[in-house]
Amino acid sequence: MITVNNVSMKFDLGIERDNSFKQVFINLLSFKKKNKDYFWALKDISFHIKKGEVVGLIGSNGAGKSTLLKTISGVMKPTKGSIQVNGIISPMIELGAGFDLELTARENIYLNGAVLGYSKKFLEEKFDEIVEFSELKDFLDVPVKNFSSGMTAKLAFSIATIVNPEVLIVDEILSVGDIKFQEKSKNKMLEMIKGGTTVLYVSHSLTSIEELCDKVIWLEHGQIVEMGDTKEICKKYYDKQMN
Repeated sequence: MITVNNVSMKFDLGIERDNSFKQVFINLLSFKKKNKDYFWALKDISFHIKKGEVVGLIGSNGAGKSTLLKTISGVMKPTKGSIQVNGIISPMIELGAGFDLELTARENIYLNGAVLGYSKKFLEEKFDEIVEFSELKDFLDVPVKNFSSGMTAKLAFSIATIVNPEVLIVDEILSVGDIKFQEKSKNKMLEMIKGGTTVLYVSHSLTSIEELCDKVIWLEHGQIVEMGDTKEICKKYYDKQMN
């Protein structure tokens, strides 16, 4: 379903500085060869996820988890290696990133839905369902710029999960909103999993990883430390963090 083959991702931390006229002029005067600062967010990552598997990604902040999700989702193109995904992807990486803050919640349902590839007819048919799940019926005609971060995330999650995708890419979404909505989000995700959706899930909550995932990939410094049994690897990761 998902095949990641020798994927590496490099970021040039000095590209803006080196491309400026001022910096070029300084470099010429100093007669020094400027070495660019490179950062490898991912280094030779390879794994395969079968159809219907739920795989957790764990690791410290900056380990490369979100970068890996973005390369799989097609948001970023890896510097090296290849990624093959068989099926329609629904990425939930930065909820609300496609919203226009000046528009109302009602307007953003159609705008964000269109960005996700839903037709206007489909959104009209699912409109009431989206609103009901989001719990934002009384705020439909309020500009999203006046929403709290939790309200924005609720609306984005409700739009993104209106269909059951073949591949679901999830980055820390089960912590959005209040406790009641977090439980609804988890149940919605469990419903998708039972329906055969393949899931790649990032979370700092080892409890949710252990509850949802068939296996785990542990990343650190852009490299795979270990992958396999969920409970075994989560315990190793926890012990490492505590030492």
